[in-house]
Amino acid sequence: MQEKRQMTTTTMETDGARGAWLSGVRQAAPIVMGYLPVGAAFGVLAHKTGLTALNTVLMSLLVYAGSAQLIAVAMFAAGMPPLSIVATTLVVNLRHLLMTASLAPNLKGWPRWQLGLFAYQVTDETFALHSTRFGRGDTARPVSFVINAVAHLAWVLASWAGYLAGSAIPDIRPLGLDYALPAMFIALLAMQMRNGLHVFVAGFTGLASIALVQAGADRFSVIIATIIGATFGAGVESWMKRQSS
Repeated sequence: MQEKRQMTTTTMETDGARGAWLSGVRQAAPIVMGYLPVGAAFGVLAHKTGLTALNTVLMSLLVYAGSAQLIAVAMFAAGMPPLSIVATTLVVNLRHLLMTASLAPNLKGWPRWQLGLFAYQVTDETFALHSTRFGRGDTARPVSFVINAVAHLAWVLASWAGYLAGSAIPDIRPLGLDYALPAMFIALLAMQMRNGLHVFVAGFTGLASIALVQAGADRFSVIIATIIGATFGAGVESWMKRQSS
């Protein structure tokens, strides 16, 4: 009898692990489809800049920030000093503080090492996906880690494959790979649109970002526009609630 119970428990755990894995892979699939061409483009650029295959893979493994990696490669090619590269990528990635802070209320009770691992693999795309999941009450921890791991693995492998193909691709611009990242962001944004207010705030934030870029605040445009848009959206939502009460 005890052996049957143990076998049943083991079977349930296996089914649960398989279900979490399949769910995570399925939900991460749109991100993977976007990461493959963009990661490959980064690998090609890294190859042409003179980085080694090891440095390229390590950058995708340790830095794991598409925009920062592309900027760093461009600055490296321009002969910029290391301190300037580090400072620029730091400023570009400050938005991750806002993203992880936004997700933090849904991670209560997680051990610190799991919080650190989860935050380490949060990108713009996984943030959008997790925000949608958490919003509908799907806070399963295994699924969260599977999504992050699958996306990260796809980025690393795409970077490596792009580096290997770098010598055979003279110029990536005719391939239109640079549009893959904006297209993926548009798809992820559309998944989060639930009402007219969301559409309005998204449009307002986008226009604010464009205005900031035109004003010369290109490095800080995303962060400032995000703060302005979030504040504006919260204010409008509070006003609408007061009017309806």
